[in-house]
Formats: sequence, C-alpha cells, structure tokens
Amino acid sequence: MSSPSGTARTAAEETKLTAPYGSWKSPITADIVSGSDKRLDGFAADSLGRLFWVESRPTESGRAMLVKQAESEQDEPTDITPKDFAVRTVVQECGGGAFSILGDHVIFSNYKDQRLYKQSISSKDSAPVPLTPDYSGPLVCYADGVFDSRFNRYLTIVVKVIQIPLQQLFQSISTATIQKWKVNDFYAFPRIDHKGERLAWIEWGHPNMPWDRSELWVGYISENGDIQNRICVAGGDSSIMESPTEPKWSPEESTNEVLPVYSLNAEFTKPLWDFGLSSYDFLQSPGQKSLIACNYRLNGKSYLGVLDVTQGKMSLLDIPFTDINNIVNRQSLNFYIIKSFSPEMKPYISSPELIEFPTEVPGESAYAYFYPPTNPLFQASQDEKPPLLLESHGGPTVETRGILNFSIQYWTSRGWAFVDVNYGGSTGYGRKYRDRVLGRWGIVDVNDCCSCAKFLVDSGKVDGESLCITGGSAGGYTTLAALAFTNTFKAGASLYGVADLKSLRDDTHKFESHYIDNLVGDENAYFDRSPINFVDKFSCPIILFQGLEDKVVLPNQAQKIYRALKDKGSPVALVEYDGEQHGFRKAENIKFTLEQQMVFFARLVGRFQVADDITPIKVDNLD
Repeated sequence: MSSPSGTARTAAEETKLTAPYGSWKSPITADIVSGSDKRLDGFAADSLGRLFWVESRPTESGRAMLVKQAESEQDEPTDITPKDFAVRTVVQECGGGAFSILGDHVIFSNYKDQRLYKQSISSKDSAPVPLTPDYSGPLVCYADGVFDSRFNRYLTIVVKVIQIPLQQLFQSISTATIQKWKVNDFYAFPRIDHKGERLAWIEWGHPNMPWDRSELWVGYISENGDIQNRICVAGGDSSIMESPTEPKWSPEESTNEVLPVYSLNAEFTKPLWDFGLSSYDFLQSPGQKSLIACNYRLNGKSYLGVLDVTQGKMSLLDIPFTDINNIVNRQSLNFYIIKSFSPEMKPYISSPELIEFPTEVPGESAYAYFYPPTNPLFQASQDEKPPLLLESHGGPTVETRGILNFSIQYWTSRGWAFVDVNYGGSTGYGRKYRDRVLGRWGIVDVNDCCSCAKFLVDSGKVDGESLCITGGSAGGYTTLAALAFTNTFKAGASLYGVADLKSLRDDTHKFESHYIDNLVGDENAYFDRSPINFVDKFSCPIILFQGLEDKVVLPNQAQKIYRALKDKGSPVALVEYDGEQHGFRKAENIKFTLEQQMVFFARLVGRFQVADDITPIKVDNLD
C-alpha cells in the first residue's frame, strides 16, 4: 500500500514530460549565469559599522567597484567607484586587499594604472585623487595597505615590475626613513597595533608558498618612524613546517608569550592566494570577555563560532549557511542577504551531496560534491542514466565548496549530472590531504577524478559511456592529463589550462614560479607529465578556451596543444578572448564559454539534442 506522500510523488512524476537527459528546457540560461556571476570580495566596515565590499560585474566587462551598504532596507547599495575607475590590484595576479577605509575616505588601487587613489565615501560624485606617481602603466602595484595615524602615512605591500629607486617610489606616500635589511621574496598582512608602536607582518621566500612555510614578524616603530628591533614570533624554526598567517592585534594584552588559544584539527583560514583575508575578528563583549568570531572548515563543511579566549571554549552558531568568509567586526549581529535569486528558480536548483569515494590507494578516500539532474517539468525514462560532467578545480591548493553556483545549475537543470571534485591536494581536509599532491601533480588529481567518475558509475548514478571533464587553470591541466593518460572520459574542456609543465615553470609570474617545483618533483617528471609530449595518446575530442592577456598560464600553452592535436588529426577547437586574463570576467565570454561546452559535449555524447538554440563553433578534424 502506498503512503499519501508516495502517491503524491507518483502523481507529480506523471505530470512531467519524459525526455532524454541533457535535452531538458531550463529557465537558467547562459545569460542568467553570466549576469549573475558577480564576485564579492574584501568586506570591510568603517567606524560607523557600515559595510563596504568590492563587486566585480561581468555585465560591465568585469569591472570591480567599491560598494557601500544601503542606508536602510528600502534603499539600494551605493556604488562608490566612478565609471572610469576599477578597484583591483594585480599583485600576485590574484589581487585582493585593493582598498582600505580611512575615516571618511577610501584608499584604493586602480586597475588600469595600478596607482593608489584617495576618494571620499560620503560626498556624492567625489573624484579620486592620485597618491602615487604615474609610471605610464601598471609598473608598480600595491595591495593590503593600512593607515598609520601616528605618522599620518599609509603602509602597503609594493611590487615593482621595473627598477625604481626606493626613495623615488615612496616619497609621495611617506617621508619615513627607508631602512635597509635583508628583503624576503614576499610580504603580506602589515598590521599596526592600537597604539601605533609596533608593526606585524607575514613574510616568506622561494621555494615555499605561504601555506607551506611562512614567518610572522613584529617590529617596533621608533620615534622617527623606522621599524626597529625586528622579532620573528612564529615560523622561524626550520625544523617545523609552520605557516602563520592573518595576524591581528588583540584589544588587550596580558602576556608577551606565544600561546595557543584553542586546539582543533580543522582549517581556520584559506590559502593565501588573495590579499585581504579575514577569517576571524575580535568582538566587543558586554562582560569584557575576550571573544573571537571565527570560521573554520572541517571535512568539507563550514562552521562559524565564537571563541572565549579566557576559557578556551568554542560556541558554534546554528546558522543555515554553507560557506562562510570575510568576518568583519561591525558591532552588530545582523545578517544581510547581498545576493539572491527569484523564487521561481528554486524547483530547478540541484542540492549538492557531499560524497566520499575510494581512491586508487588502498585505504585512502577523496571527496566531491555531486549534483543530480533536477527539473520540475522533465524526467527521463527509468532505464536511462544521465551524462556526467566532472569538474576539477584550479589551484591545485584550493577547494570547491557546496554553494549555489548557477554555472552548475545550468547543467543539472538540463538533465546533466555534475560532480565537483576535491581531489588530493585540495584544502579543507587537513595538511596531510593537501600534501598528497606534492611531487605527484598530474597523477593524484587525475587518478582521483577518474576514481570519482568510476564511483558514480558503479553507484548507478550516471551513464558510464557519457563521462565528460572540464576544468580551469590547474583544473585545465588535470583535464588535459586525464585525456592524455587515461581512457575514462568521452570529451573534455580546458579553460586556460596547462599543457607544458616546463613552459609553465619558465614563463609564469613570480608568485607561482617555484610552486610547480614542489608539485611536480624531479626534472624527468616535467616531461613525463606534460600532455603536450603525449598528443598521440589523446583518444577523444577537446575544446580549449584561453584569455590572451593571461600572465599566469600564458596563451602559448593552449596554442601549442591546439596545433599539436590539430596536426595529429585529433578533434580539437580553440577559442581565444581578447582582453581576458586568468579567469574570464566579461559576461559575453562567460556566456559563450558555457554554451559552447554544452553543445560540444552534447554532440559527442550523441544521444540527445540540447533544447537551447546555440550555434556551435567549428571543431577541427570533426567538421
């Protein structure tokens, strides 16, 4: 006998149209995806508790602008940045930390010339005033700045692309004496204490990345503004792999010792790809308790808690959010919904399932988020399994999270299954898991992606003959390597991916110039794991997308693998975008990339027609 709920489900299914997976109509169009792909970064609060953030808008060619919180619930947020400016720094290419709120003003890095500007945040239509010299281009870049009220100066991370005398470089910002000491390769998080007497910062050097090994330093600010008596507070012991990060000065001090405040086997911050991270902040307590609001990641989940430093106890907050970042003390416990979508879309949203699957290494597991096909108007026949699109994230030292991503919903609402893989080397699962990829990039990530696809096939969730793979940057490399060295997938897409590991090492920017050494290992591995050297092993079609201004993975990577595959006679297509860097920011390019992948994969899976009217590009050796 059926239950009432069971009968209701059967009735609902009977009202659905039966059509092949992948052919379903969906209101989540590529226009919606590209227009909704705003990036919100760098939240900060002024002295009045008002929130500010940087909003990157694809509909404005990816321009990043400073936005101020609405004055009331009836008002809209206010754009601060004038039309001819963009709040974005290119320090370390990934940027971040592009602005600071100083009283009634903001100091920000302008994308076009990378100069620092000062602008009022309260006067309507106020014009930014330049603070740094004009070098006729982005030749000197700034990030992660803080204001030193004691000496009325702005301290910031500076990266010189050309050789400029330090005195000339700094004279427009600070008249403080420039000291000479041994300079490290990288710096981050300059932070001044509440009395203006000490400066803390993070530094690290090649061949380390900041999440591998870094050092926390404190220097005393003298009467004339010099930084003196520098002390390495943490990370100085070469026998310990330690990476301190995100220093902040406590409102009160009770000891000069370095003491742990709470012990938990979890990740309390993200890897330092971007400047301006804020994973915790101090709270003002009515009872004068020492409290810290913080978030952490444990086994693929985000948690937000309040830590009582005195008692060493953590109180978790019961909130519905799946991803937590940018903790800012604004003296309020209110939550604001900054980004939302129409309720009509809700029935089309596929919810992620966190899955754990076995890898090729006995006893080891890897993780992924699986999204099943979801559409209230369509269903497939009972004997059919959906095609699968597997995505391998970039980095590789990052993680994918189970959040609302319309790029994923674009696929699932059309009848595709989608899986977002956190292969070995991803963050969010501890240092041991993150270090699995060291010396084995191109092996661990590829094997884990193939194991994930096999797991889903064996579980009966997807069709084993309709497996496709996509990825950007490091994920593009994983895609190319999977197609070169395995026969798991039917087709692939690489977005600004790596084809030649040696060229990447030789050509990439300073921040990542030694990153690859730790990932690849010995010299022979550079050849053995480069897909460009094994084009004869490619057995399925691939489509490539590349920005022509990319300085992380240069355009020659896509161009070389395209020419090699074309000459070999393998089906391949290349799409190049003028004005795009590492990651696509323009709405028209985001849309085109998404739609072309859809028709490319649908054509090669070969058992359905897409419902959208999309004109496919030519695929060499196929058309």
